[in-house]
Amino acid sequence: MRTSLRIALIGGCLTATAAVPALADPVADFYRGKSITMVISTGVGGGYDRNGRMIARHITRHIPGNPSIVPKNMPGAGNVRAMNHMYNIAPKDGTAIATVAQPVFLLQPLGRKGIRFDARKFGYLGSSNVNNTTIYSWHTAGFTKIQEVFEKELILGATGAGSGTAVFPIMMNKLLGTKFKLVMGYHAAGDVDLAAARGEVQGRAGNNFESIMSSHPDWVRDKKIVFLLQFGLERDKGWPDVPLLTEIAKTDEQRQVFKFYSSVIAIGRPFLTTPDVPADRLQALQKAFDSAMKDPKLLAEAKRQKLGISPTSGPKLLEIVTDLVNTPPNIVAIAKTASGDDGSRPRKKKKKKKKKE
Repeated sequence: MRTSLRIALIGGCLTATAAVPALADPVADFYRGKSITMVISTGVGGGYDRNGRMIARHITRHIPGNPSIVPKNMPGAGNVRAMNHMYNIAPKDGTAIATVAQPVFLLQPLGRKGIRFDARKFGYLGSSNVNNTTIYSWHTAGFTKIQEVFEKELILGATGAGSGTAVFPIMMNKLLGTKFKLVMGYHAAGDVDLAAARGEVQGRAGNNFESIMSSHPDWVRDKKIVFLLQFGLERDKGWPDVPLLTEIAKTDEQRQVFKFYSSVIAIGRPFLTTPDVPADRLQALQKAFDSAMKDPKLLAEAKRQKLGISPTSGPKLLEIVTDLVNTPPNIVAIAKTASGDDGSRPRKKKKKKKKKE
């Protein structure tokens, strides 16, 4: 009797266990068979576009359910069109993600017109690459450290007053008293590099370490350029001896102004999804992004395409964006004035139409 009872109990338990279905994965169930749209805020062929399409090819393997990803370019209005679309139009269920150019994150705190989004409310997957921007001088100019620019003039080439080649030097001249002299009017930033090599100017601002190492590795190897300063929130690990702009500020107010612009650089190449995506799907996308950044296949392709991978996590990226948007208004006002972004730049005079005789 006891043996029969034991067998019956064991049999019952096995039957009950077999009846319990495998644990369901609601995120995988949602994404299985679906397609995710990846909005790219720039045109076809540029760095953001190539980087976005590369991430799209590899991240799908790490998203539960393995949905397909369809890139869609949406340039316009200085990246604002894509941000407005993601905030107001795109589905808020995790089937829309985007990569946008970092300067767009300045527009909300600067109070630009046409902004119909709150950057603090997006769901951030992460940033694939953060690379600090620099100021360099050509070796024949005789500069070895940034402090020397407080004593003698350094001639930098620039494309225009609002460009990355000019904003930081203009701001430093106004707030710190540096003696940068800007030669404006170069057609493209690459032309400034060539002008420095030809001796037309003595250096350039607004290029990043990665770009220089990719385009002109011999300049670094042969010590043809001297890095005087870097812009970002932390010193680049590859260039630990080059000081940050925030480190040479003379007052806390100046430091906050410099941090305001440096935060944009720290955003890197961000990936985000819409507000109000269910928490489990957002977490799955963030985890997938982190995994993709370590994927050997992605890293191999990035190397072939000369696209850097130096990732920032989604939660860390949200922290940087929130801090930027929450910059106190008085600091933003000083930043606008110091960079010439307060409407004080000289405007081109409109040509008067000749009256018909």
